[in-house]
Amino acid sequence: MNPATHLFQAKVSGARRHEKWVFALFRFATYFVLFCGLGVFLNIVAKGSRTVFKAEAPFVNIAFLTQAPESLYLFEWEGQKREMGDREFRAFKAAHPAAAQVPTESYVYSAGGIFPCIVGTVLLVLGSMVIALSLGVSAAIFLIEYADDGPFIRFVRLAILNLAGVPSIVFGLFGFGMFVIFFGWNVSLLAGWFTLAFMVLPVVITASEESLKAVPKGFREGSLALGATKWQTIRKNVLPYALPGILTSSVLGIARVAGETAPIMFTAAYVVRDKLPWEVDHWSDFFFQGVMALPYHIYVVSSKIPQNEYTERVQYGTAFVFLIIVALIATLSIVLRNNLRDRYKW
Repeated sequence: MNPATHLFQAKVSGARRHEKWVFALFRFATYFVLFCGLGVFLNIVAKGSRTVFKAEAPFVNIAFLTQAPESLYLFEWEGQKREMGDREFRAFKAAHPAAAQVPTESYVYSAGGIFPCIVGTVLLVLGSMVIALSLGVSAAIFLIEYADDGPFIRFVRLAILNLAGVPSIVFGLFGFGMFVIFFGWNVSLLAGWFTLAFMVLPVVITASEESLKAVPKGFREGSLALGATKWQTIRKNVLPYALPGILTSSVLGIARVAGETAPIMFTAAYVVRDKLPWEVDHWSDFFFQGVMALPYHIYVVSSKIPQNEYTERVQYGTAFVFLIIVALIATLSIVLRNNLRDRYKW
């Protein structure tokens, strides 16, 4: 005998079988995307770690992390094949005049390190996120706490959503026309900061609005009932509880800002710069100078020079360091968010 069927037991039908197949397809697509992403990540880690780490002490390629990019020179000297960066090769020729007559092969950007690129990337990310969070949170407070829901405000929200889908190259051209040419800031940190901040602003505003909406109205009403002003209520009773969600938007913003090449190509990045950002004659010059950056360096080394085994190790080493820096900055935001969430848990 067949076991008794429960009254509310789901019956097998064509629609349910179809739903299972669709669910299996979605699951396969998700795992496939994750597998491809993991494959790319592991490939960068495997090849990049060979450049950043060494088998002997101190086990870290200090020169790669602390020096500027240089050209690589290959030549034979006294029966041995030698590899030297530009500075070392010039010193070697000065000590051995006969080396000037030795046939050499040179490979641009294949020696030295990426320290100026690391500094430029960190400065661009931090500066743009400070501007984006300041403007984005202020705009979200106005839209949620002060603005009346009318046609104009709905139009503003629609415009913000549309800006989130604008390609980064368009923001780069906008920053070039507005900040570099019209404001006369030239290719500089300041132009790069504002261009990247405007690019990530829709994400920050949208996430900040949702975080402010999530704060219960009772917090506002209780504060106002005790005699606090509107701004005191927002500052003391709303913002502290919305900060974890706002910092979540900063994590998303960091991931996008740090990896963009097109906007900084027009507004902030140099292929090569001899001086570090703080090596200026006057403190105000710090904001009006261009910098090197990791994503732009990867772009140049990967596409603008002849490819060989020496440029490959620089490419993957730079990409590996770039991933670590983005992960560290994002982790710092996550830790800060979790601390605030525990502190203001209601």
